[in-house]
Amino acid sequence: MMIIGAMSCFSRVIPGFIIGLCVLYQCSAFEVDTNQTAWLFVNASEASGRKIPETLFGVFFEEINHAGAGGLWAELVSNRGFEAGGPNTPSNIDPWSIIGNESSLVVSTDRSSCFDRNKVALRMDVLCDRDGSNVCPDGGVGVYNPGFWGMNVEQGKKYKVVLYIRSLQSVNISISLTGSSGLQMLATANIIAADVSNWTKTEILLEAKETNHNARLQLTTSRRGVVWFDQVSAMPLDTYKGHGFREDLSTMLADLKPRFIRFPGGCFVEGEWLRNAFRWKETIGPWEERPGHFGDVWMYWTDEGLGYFEFLQLAEDLGAAPVWVFNNGISHNDQVDTSSIVPFLQEILDSLEFAKGAPDSAWGSVRTAMGHPEPFDLRYVAVGNEDCGKKNYRGNYLRFYDAIRHAYPDIKFISNCDGSTQQLDHPAHFYDYHIYSDANTVFSLAHKFDHSSRSGPKAFVSEYAVTGKDAGTGSLLAALAEAGFLIGLERNSDVVEMASYAPLFVNANDRRWNPDAIVFNSYQLYGTPSFWMQRFFSESSGGTLLNSTLQANSSSSLIASAIAWKNSEDNKNYLRIKIVNFGSNIVNLKISINGMEQNTFQSLGSTKTVLTSSNLMDENSFKEPNKVSPIKSLLENAGVNVEDVLSPHSFTSFDLPIESRTLWIPRTDSNSKSSI
Repeated sequence: MMIIGAMSCFSRVIPGFIIGLCVLYQCSAFEVDTNQTAWLFVNASEASGRKIPETLFGVFFEEINHAGAGGLWAELVSNRGFEAGGPNTPSNIDPWSIIGNESSLVVSTDRSSCFDRNKVALRMDVLCDRDGSNVCPDGGVGVYNPGFWGMNVEQGKKYKVVLYIRSLQSVNISISLTGSSGLQMLATANIIAADVSNWTKTEILLEAKETNHNARLQLTTSRRGVVWFDQVSAMPLDTYKGHGFREDLSTMLADLKPRFIRFPGGCFVEGEWLRNAFRWKETIGPWEERPGHFGDVWMYWTDEGLGYFEFLQLAEDLGAAPVWVFNNGISHNDQVDTSSIVPFLQEILDSLEFAKGAPDSAWGSVRTAMGHPEPFDLRYVAVGNEDCGKKNYRGNYLRFYDAIRHAYPDIKFISNCDGSTQQLDHPAHFYDYHIYSDANTVFSLAHKFDHSSRSGPKAFVSEYAVTGKDAGTGSLLAALAEAGFLIGLERNSDVVEMASYAPLFVNANDRRWNPDAIVFNSYQLYGTPSFWMQRFFSESSGGTLLNSTLQANSSSSLIASAIAWKNSEDNKNYLRIKIVNFGSNIVNLKISINGMEQNTFQSLGSTKTVLTSSNLMDENSFKEPNKVSPIKSLLENAGVNVEDVLSPHSFTSFDLPIESRTLWIPRTDSNSKSSI
């Protein structure tokens, strides 16, 4: 991520100026002076239509704000392999904590694990017993893990606990899900084994008898001896499409109908130093054998349960094209000279074989062993993230381009360099454009691509958002400015191929960046106004852009577009007109649709959807998750002429069902359905 201009992705956002005193004092959005009138002319004839790219609107996932670890990835245990304190011992086992005191047990770490790539294991010396001179307290002694700010355990749901155990004595270990104090027993089972002298994998299925959103996992015993634990996992059985993703967060992603997913970053790909960059080979294979790594940009540990394979799987589950952002030998603070880039180059060629190779190829066979013999449909790669201008970027880029193009001629390349104002000096299919700024600036950039060259690489606006005081932690003002910007991208979709908001997720307990599209904790979630804004565009990808002209006595605060799309749910064709009123005046809107007859509009089913609120800085929250969200109503007497009133500071969508034979629509998409 980066602020517009030369600032780096991890800099603090410098607030832009605020739109007028109304924003500064958070006055009502409806304190208006005079009404305005605007006319929107839409040409719905076949000659007017232009195909919108199938991939125009998607999502960008970065491991930031605990978006994946403790978020989208449903693993409940934090630091499950005890590696977060580093590879050496003694190690910090945080957030694991001890149940008992030094007279009853001693907990330490050693390098005795059976996993070569993550050798640290937890050693528990139990000094008490069921009887004798040192009797264990009721409930036993041991360790517990609170997860990521509490585990969400729900009554009647099942949770799979997997752990590795070793002891020279027989063991009787209680595996329990409890409340945060350990007093409320939600589910429990015992591991009773006479011989675990070698590392032994144990799986237990726990069914919760009560609900607690701030639960923890406990491993306890009342038997004297030494016990080792490693790779302790707890996952709900109920995950998105059975692939390990948190159901509610994944469903919100699916509601956006993203046509692509860019992953895994962002700055997370680069690292502050190359030693902490994302390395895909360490994120595949059995989860127990993944070493994990410390993300030194956003400053937290990830166990890599959500790895390269899982990202490809998620893209497939969402029906989205994967966009693989790989490290090109450059971090924030160090970089590899082009003359030494071959090992990095081979690393990425291997990653493409893993995704696209035959089931019996060297890396395709690894994918097959993970349960996916068919290749993934990977067609887009981004060579680095925000690295243009760094000393070795151009040289490294060209080496990657030549090698990948030779091996995989179907791959399309995304350059980090901005080609919106001048031609790139290297070959690329797309150039990356990022914009983080104040609301006025973002809204004005609706016209950014109006005069861009119509030849050469197309734009991938992979990170955009209003930031700073205008945005708060997700304001209506930010969403309206972004909506205007996206309408501009839609209207320029002959040169803009893809666009995605950033960041996508934030765990409310670990805000590293504001604002974000989706906010969550262990059990709650809500979309910010920017999330709801994006849903207005979920039908645009692959639709038909219609020529439209807006006239107003003061039109600088208005922007509109018109598209045609087909809803496979009701098998109807629709005309969708979107318009942002970024100003503080009520607007009397008159829409005139040319190229169609009045009787081509169906008599029922026209709707109007509005995103607005009483205050420009209104936000959603766990307490009021839908304070700023779209409100849909029926639109009466819709036809070739529509008259309506636009509220100040609002985003409005009109959906008009039309006879299919009357409008040219170049696609029918089985995944397309009404979202708002």
